[in-house]
Amino acid sequence: MSAKGSRPKLDVDATRDKLLKLGWTEGAQALEELLTEAVREEMAPHRFLDKLLDVELTSREERRIRTSLKLSGLPPGQTLESFDFAFQPSVERSRIETLATCAWIREHATLLIQGPPGVGKTHLAVALGVRAVESGFSVLFLRLEELLAAMKRDADLGPARLRRKKYANVSLLIIDEMGFEPLSRQEASLFFRLVSHRYGRGSLLITTNKGIKDWPEVLAGDEVLATAILDRLLHRSHVLNIKGRSYRLRDLDHLVGAR
Repeated sequence: MSAKGSRPKLDVDATRDKLLKLGWTEGAQALEELLTEAVREEMAPHRFLDKLLDVELTSREERRIRTSLKLSGLPPGQTLESFDFAFQPSVERSRIETLATCAWIREHATLLIQGPPGVGKTHLAVALGVRAVESGFSVLFLRLEELLAAMKRDADLGPARLRRKKYANVSLLIIDEMGFEPLSRQEASLFFRLVSHRYGRGSLLITTNKGIKDWPEVLAGDEVLATAILDRLLHRSHVLNIKGRSYRLRDLDHLVGAR
């Protein structure tokens, strides 16, 4: 018999087993501690249940984000928190924070990030991709050469089978390093097919070292095709034009100065 005034030991094994059968792994692990806290604080039943749900839902969301980031191909370590806005004053923090709400992705809009090499285009693209994943969107990050290789493999696919390809159906497709090399006519045609397929269905984020006026040069010198692509890309779009020093050259200056 328990001593006067003491509480009986909580038997949670059966409840824990039921939680495990439901797949509530984290909730099962936290059950005994939460029950002890609930008894100690004379917690209302609904408050205890809310705490148990919070533990499980938080864990599931963290797992979802980890898995989605792994599948997205986004390079690690490039976040908005690590972007040096002070070094790149042409990038308005308030505008980036607005883009980070992902409203433009919900609207199936396009984001073009333009600027010379080294100014942080890829960092911003990746950071916005991370925010999109955190907000529940599917994301795929591909360098242009990787995308072109995939599209060439799928060149003979019809629309129904193309729709099943990840680069065609994710909420946000990030294409990095557009413009360093001109596309062949076949590549430009495949790129047009992709843009047309995603138009109104999903968002594109493209980093490029070329201004819009130079796109015909990138797209096999075909002004008609370039106009058709830009017409779709710019219909609902945001354009960031970054002007400033290269981060890589800054880091090189620091290394030289340290010698």
